[in-house]
Amino acid sequence: MSDATPIPVRSPLPSALSGTTALLVGGSSGIGLAAGVLLRSVGARVVLVGRDPDRLKAAVARVRGAGPAEDSDDAVLGVAGDGGDEQTLTEAFDRAGQVDHVLVTSGGTVGAGPVTGLSADDIRTAFDSRLQALFAVARAAATRLPAGGSLTFSSGILVVRPLPGIAAPLAAGGAVETLTKALAVELAPARLRVNTVRFGRIDTPLLRSFPGLDSDEAVAAAGSAAPLGRFGTAEEAAASALFLMANPYVTGQTLTVDGGETLV
Repeated sequence: MSDATPIPVRSPLPSALSGTTALLVGGSSGIGLAAGVLLRSVGARVVLVGRDPDRLKAAVARVRGAGPAEDSDDAVLGVAGDGGDEQTLTEAFDRAGQVDHVLVTSGGTVGAGPVTGLSADDIRTAFDSRLQALFAVARAAATRLPAGGSLTFSSGILVVRPLPGIAAPLAAGGAVETLTKALAVELAPARLRVNTVRFGRIDTPLLRSFPGLDSDEAVAAAGSAAPLGRFGTAEEAAASALFLMANPYVTGQTLTVDGGETLV
């Protein structure tokens, strides 16, 4: 049964996120960190969740630097731990006090390998490492977010342009997009929105961890063959998450941000 009260109407511009609180799971580097910087620059409170305490501390300092010089102590918070762990998520929500939007960018290619070489445990791990965190976040958010709140997940363009040897992680990525639609319908009566960003190749530390992409020159050369002549920046990718947080009439969607790579 639907709530009698419709979803709140507000400005769909990112500036409307000022005064809200965003919880970023996987927010200590890459797209998650870039989202934290952008959110703080428009006046949102930011809570970062990351596994590595040192990297998390540096990320908190960087996000804090995007806000005003007189920032309050709780304008940017860091919670060290696994974002798929319910205890870590409970701590993050409790420390935040109120959370309006959640972004989950943590992920990876766990379980890569030819299908004939995968064990049942490999396949299970590929799905658990990706989906368990999203279900944990969804369970926590369903009872914590206010009407108009949002969940934003992430997938990648290899879901629609697969390569050999990564069937298990790609199947898990496709499940993220299906889960997005299912949760959008299930949580709509609570006036919560759920979306996913399908990222192309974005210049992040993760991208630069791949062989042959560990320098500016290598990344520029590899990106030159893309339709727009380069890979995307973390900030360009993160801006799509802010759009989905801010626009109160978008739910159940997978937004592709790939510089046109899936067109060629």
